[in-house]
Amino acid sequence: MYLMNYLARARPILATRRIGTLTAALAFTRAMHIQSIPMWTGSHDNYAYLLIDDKSKDAVVIDPAHPEEVAPVLKQAIQGGKINLTAIVNTHHHFDHAGGNDKIRSELGKPNLPIIGGKDCQSVTQTPAHGEEFKLGDIAVKALHTPCHTQDSICWYAKDGDDKAVFTGDTLFHGGCGRFFEGTAEEMHKALNKTLASLPDDTKVYPGHEYTKSNVKFGISVLQNEATKKLQAFAENNAETQGKFTIGDEKLHNVFMRVEDPEVQKATGKTDPVEVMAQLRTMKNNFKPPSESKI
Repeated sequence: MYLMNYLARARPILATRRIGTLTAALAFTRAMHIQSIPMWTGSHDNYAYLLIDDKSKDAVVIDPAHPEEVAPVLKQAIQGGKINLTAIVNTHHHFDHAGGNDKIRSELGKPNLPIIGGKDCQSVTQTPAHGEEFKLGDIAVKALHTPCHTQDSICWYAKDGDDKAVFTGDTLFHGGCGRFFEGTAEEMHKALNKTLASLPDDTKVYPGHEYTKSNVKFGISVLQNEATKKLQAFAENNAETQGKFTIGDEKLHNVFMRVEDPEVQKATGKTDPVEVMAQLRTMKNNFKPPSESKI
């Protein structure tokens, strides 16, 4: 009964309201399906993702950190013949991204399911080199190493024909970026403004957390351009924003990807891009919006 009720709450990604606390959202493209699975809603606000090739039904699950919420979705899809799960993929080793690997294997009865991710991820079996690809049916999935938040951070760029998506973990969020726990401002500048910025502008961004509303509160305090105002309006009216914005959008509304913008430089008091990045992160770490005590 729990499983039936859980799956009944699945709804299209275009919906603007969450139905219950355990939801799964399905975004359709030509042959590449992306299903988002919210986890720890209201606390960590994580997302796991199913990336599915609809022709072969081959699929990988990205960052299934909370098996209690992810395993029912996977079991239903597998038992219903909707997917052939080929691997777990991780964006980095933190527990709220890679901490569910072993339990997912156990829950599914797949003890040898490959785990593709950075070298420090739980029970990892494969760590692709930067720029290395693997195939998922017709989908080409490329590893983009983006060390900073953690040194084993990898963003995953998926392309199927004209459909493009990137799973950014805790490197890039809508309107923000991850903390520099294991790296430097120079590394995050490279990750965002060289590695990810080089992707096609129409690449949809799927981050590891739903942080858009809090990110834009900081962003609007630094940059009041039209794009940032639009992001703020969208975040205020939509509980989930994953996949709704592209790399091109981030270049317009994400202050961490606008380190050469005169307005951002004025706000930070810096002009060197790396120094701007460092100052923005310090400012964000200390930022307390008037209406909230926690971001």
